[in-house]
Amino acid sequence: MFPPSFSVFSPIVPRSRPERKGESAFRAKSLLQSAAASSIMVSEKSNRRRESMSREYAVLSGADLLYKTAGFDGETVTETVPLSDGKTLLVAGEDPGQAELLQKLREAEETISAKELFLSNMSHDMRTPMNAIMGMTTLAERHIDEKARVADALSKIEVASGHLLSLINNVLDMSRINSGRMKIDEQRFSIGDLLHDLTILSKPLVEQKKHDFILDTEGVTTENYLGDALRLRQIYINIISNAAKYTEDGGVIRVTVSDEESDSGEKDRRILVFRCTDNGIGMTKEFLGRIYDPFERVNNTTVSKIEGTGLGMSIVKRIIDVMGGEIRIDSAPGQGTDVLIRIPLRAEEQGGVPEGLSGKRFLILEGDEKASERYRRILGKDGIPFTRVSSVADALDALADADVNGTKYDLAVIGQSLTDGGDKLDVAAYLAKAAPSLPMVLVSEDNWEDIEYRAERCGIRAFVPIPFFRLTLEKVLSDVSSDSRDADGGSEFPDLTGRRILLAEDNLINREIALEILGMTGAQIDAAENGEEAVRLYESADPGAYTVILMDVQMPVMNGYEATGRIRSSKRADAATVPIYAMTANTFAEDVARAKDAGMDGHIAKPIDINALMQVLRKARG
Repeated sequence: MFPPSFSVFSPIVPRSRPERKGESAFRAKSLLQSAAASSIMVSEKSNRRRESMSREYAVLSGADLLYKTAGFDGETVTETVPLSDGKTLLVAGEDPGQAELLQKLREAEETISAKELFLSNMSHDMRTPMNAIMGMTTLAERHIDEKARVADALSKIEVASGHLLSLINNVLDMSRINSGRMKIDEQRFSIGDLLHDLTILSKPLVEQKKHDFILDTEGVTTENYLGDALRLRQIYINIISNAAKYTEDGGVIRVTVSDEESDSGEKDRRILVFRCTDNGIGMTKEFLGRIYDPFERVNNTTVSKIEGTGLGMSIVKRIIDVMGGEIRIDSAPGQGTDVLIRIPLRAEEQGGVPEGLSGKRFLILEGDEKASERYRRILGKDGIPFTRVSSVADALDALADADVNGTKYDLAVIGQSLTDGGDKLDVAAYLAKAAPSLPMVLVSEDNWEDIEYRAERCGIRAFVPIPFFRLTLEKVLSDVSSDSRDADGGSEFPDLTGRRILLAEDNLINREIALEILGMTGAQIDAAENGEEAVRLYESADPGAYTVILMDVQMPVMNGYEATGRIRSSKRADAATVPIYAMTANTFAEDVARAKDAGMDGHIAKPIDINALMQVLRKARG
């Protein structure tokens, strides 16, 4: 039985512009595709009047897909639906199911309008950093002999590239979410590392706008969890970034992190609670009602220059939903914003005191009373002996007394501040001369990558990020007080002189970049342009010849997964043990899982993070 007759008429353009004929007909049909479940068939009809009055109409009816000519009686119009292109959809007929279909039409039209707005925003937002990249590249080329100008241009290119990458990641995330393909990758992570990353990532924007940033972690009782730390970081950094962007210069942003018992009844389940408050411009109730809609952005003169796609909060909400969590936002214009996020996670076993701390004594250099109390709570509770001093002079006295008494310290911890001031790394260098055999650990909110080179040359053996918690602190103290100095002597790049690396990369520019970076380790690099060539190079080398194999995934002839399978299934002595890492732009959780399923040891994302790559090489070197 055919569905009831139903017609929709949409005027297109006068016949004098035949190049646009059928445009609105196509648009109207795309709108009604969402009504396919209602068995509404689609046909197109046209109405021709006198030449001077001629217009075309797209007519969709419950008949068939035939195209034919029919007249249009304007008096049969019972409903109109405005279209985003300025035209009007005219609906004829009186059918009981018409209201539902009209609603679907409106929803489809709203979706199309939103996507058109998104594409417009995206085009602008992507062109902005791309313009900076191209412009600064040109300037660097023209002033190639001026080191300062080239360095400035490269710095700006790096910032613009990072922004462009974040835009691309947002679009890809939205695509995965909408298709139901987003997966949560559960891995063990430390809340201390996560919060330190947040501090580092938030720092540039917070400092740029001269905000007061407060991080309160007093309510954290559980340090290690099983969960997707990357997605959590994505959620939290989005919230903090919004707070920073939508707060006038010199504002206050407070982030409070705590955990509480879950009402699930499972002993190993905890609720991780994240709260971010600011004294920014706030939001209206009307905007709060659609804040999670894709492509939505606050639109007023105060924030019109703020970049973004309008996808951030939509992605945040959907990730939280996938994780089984909840988000609540309270805000009012001129009164700031309060964001509360609660996410259930599985708590990892927290562990006891490391065996390496048994019988050890530590010297803590810390002038801040609040930080000193944290050391007392952690080390004192676990019965680990330590002496706390607040100045360099007191530290030297303590070291001298220990020498006289025969109770030397096994390690010194340089904390956040000292009462006699001075740069922390200068203090470390001074102590290194006074006590050359004393290992030192730095506790700091700095980005370790920024200070690593200088710190290690000042005698620093390890780094504890702020905020720190019991397990992280005690593990570092145990490892450093028991271990020997790093074999690289403080170098940013591991020494791989005499080692060989097999690189499989089909893209010429990517291969050139990788060869340049890897060459800084002193290793011999054998490069292959596809998976088949990589397998051939591997099989022609002696067993154990390669320290590591870095494998692109999407390559011609043979892809990286197949090449890895061929290597792992060979009968060579090192087939199962040679480290193989995917080095690819495929960065979703399922891509990482597929790399592991193919027999790879890990995954390095493109664009290449040099520090992450060097960590892989250090691990492979052993």
